[in-house]
Amino acid sequence: MTAHPAEPEQLDYLSFVDYAIERTTAELPEVDPEAMRLVLTLHRLSSALAYDLESAVHRPRGWSWPGFRVLFVLWLAGPLESKKVAELAGMSRAAVSALVNTLVRDGLVSRTKAEHDRRAVRLSLTAAGHDAILGAFQAHNEREQAWAGVLTSREQATLVGLLKKLISGAEAGAIKRRF
Repeated sequence: MTAHPAEPEQLDYLSFVDYAIERTTAELPEVDPEAMRLVLTLHRLSSALAYDLESAVHRPRGWSWPGFRVLFVLWLAGPLESKKVAELAGMSRAAVSALVNTLVRDGLVSRTKAEHDRRAVRLSLTAAGHDAILGAFQAHNEREQAWAGVLTSREQATLVGLLKKLISGAEAGAIKRRF
């Protein structure tokens, strides 16, 4: 355990993890502190990473992080029905539906009725959407490289392997998932 400030007002986003574990285990000694540390650290890292990508790359283009995720899915796997976009983007159908209204308005995505089911909606990138995601993804990947660059190639591969193991363990258990 690393040293942390004694007063909550002195904590920062990352030092709060150690503080939270210390306080939690003092009141609930049966809590697994390492599982708690893993989940808190992963959650805080993923939130910080998404915030960095959104604020440095996507917000200057007028997009939110979810907006980028929809455009990314459509770029690589589209055209697709909106329910499949939601699944691949890790979002709810309602969130995708609301978000697509903005992307259509901005001329980045087009929406048509699916041939097999007139109630279903098929989404695709427009030419402007395709050009926009290409430019954005180059900047996005530069930020990815900045984050990943603190690890060696071997460390990156190890971490990816461990994260895949966590995901496959979640799939095997009774853990609830959106996708």
